[in-house]
Amino acid sequence: MRDEFRAELQAVSQLLVEMAEGVREALRQATRSLLTADRRAAESVIEQDAQIDELYRQVEERVCDLLARQAPVASDLRAMITALHVAADLERMGDLADHVAKTALRRHPSPAVPAELRPVFVDMAAIADRMAEKIAKVLANPDADLAAELDSDDDAMDELHKGLFEVLLGADWPYGVETAIDATLLGRFYERFADHAVNSGEHVVYLITGQPV
Repeated sequence: MRDEFRAELQAVSQLLVEMAEGVREALRQATRSLLTADRRAAESVIEQDAQIDELYRQVEERVCDLLARQAPVASDLRAMITALHVAADLERMGDLADHVAKTALRRHPSPAVPAELRPVFVDMAAIADRMAEKIAKVLANPDADLAAELDSDDDAMDELHKGLFEVLLGADWPYGVETAIDATLLGRFYERFADHAVNSGEHVVYLITGQPV
């Protein structure tokens, strides 16, 4: 029974890794659609979101089944609760990538952000990609130090987000209200993606150390 439990717990971990890799690729494609008006990339993100949602459903189903059949305690229970929390954060990260893609589609065939804002979104996307990569790594091989690095990545994202607002609120903003609203929402999507990555990392640290972050 113990070997079976461990095997099923490993299967849950693998689902989480698949989710993390999926949301990373989704945001990559969403950013591509955002910056290059690539309609197919945006549509692929929307398709991927359904797959991520399905993985989330599988994690919930498997964890609930294990809780009911195995009545785990101590570290095993902590692992299962962590899986539910991380899955919820990853599912939300997938939703945020979906929001970016849908913004790009709404503006198609024009790029959704003006040339002046492209550098900041390129940088925000790079940070988000790095954070998603780290989440996938710590889920595959739990590493508290690597998970803790997400805090400094998030600080960098917050600085970019702040800089974006300074541009949007500047007196010489030339692109009108609608573009400013889209840019504001897009900045928020990337910023929240990073926040959920941090949450996931904190859950992994808790799993490893038993101490809340």
